Amino acid sequence: MKVVRTSALQTAVTGVPALIDVLHCLKKHGERLDSEIAEEMGMPLATVRQRLAGLAAAGEVITCTLTRFENGNQIEALLCRVSGYVPRRAPGRKPNPTT
Repeated sequence: MKVVRTSALQTAVTGVPALIDVLHCLKKHGERLDSEIAEEMGMPLATVRQRLAGLAAAGEVITCTLTRFENGNQIEALLCRVSGYVPRRAPGRKPNPTT
């Protein structure tokens, strides 16, 4: 039996499947720029920014404005991550503490 979790995202925002795709992308890769998400998903940057705004309004995603300078050109971007998401520890042996 599969249990489906209902969140504020599903009730507050329309276009849920597309928004959840963006959310899964962030969970898979961690913190990402909006331009990286747009490139990976193959959709326009404006569409990704609209979906991120909807996710941020629902409290599912945290975004912050980022300004970078590459080759003297100013680039404005959104840095995004999933709200409250902590990835699992990597498998394998862990280093012993040094004493």
